[in-house]
Amino acid sequence: MTQDSTGRSDDDPTAKFEHGSAPNTDPGPYGPTAYGQQYQYPQPGYQPDGYPPPGYPQPPLGAYGAYPGYPPPARGTNTMAILALVFAFVFAPVGIVFGIIARNQIARTGEEGEGLALAGLIVGAVFTLLIVAYIIFMVAIFAAAFSAIPAQT
Repeated sequence: MTQDSTGRSDDDPTAKFEHGSAPNTDPGPYGPTAYGQQYQYPQPGYQPDGYPPPGYPQPPLGAYGAYPGYPPPARGTNTMAILALVFAFVFAPVGIVFGIIARNQIARTGEEGEGLALAGLIVGAVFTLLIVAYIIFMVAIFAAAFSAIPAQT
């Protein structure tokens, strides 16, 4: 350890800043930053600490195409399940068919929408039964009404 004329050692961090010298004249990675000095851009190929160099290969993919440590991508809702529920209210027999198709697709692909498909199937079946019962009731009413009319000779 050597001492300068002020009595400070080389290890003293305040030794290099005397009499108003700017403490930020260290060039650092991007060049001098003291007031009045021109900014110098980093040299090509410079990488800050903690970043991989250019051309670094991607990490290996894990399950479902996701990177290790990340959750798998969210599974989408089956479109046929949504259509099953919609058509159960619009045209009930189509809701039944779409509900069956959606449940088969969901079992095969593992998509979301099992509840929608089941609801479309049940609501479609209930509405279809109500429509069939209504048609039978109307036919019975008309048959009874026309049989009550006396035949004209």
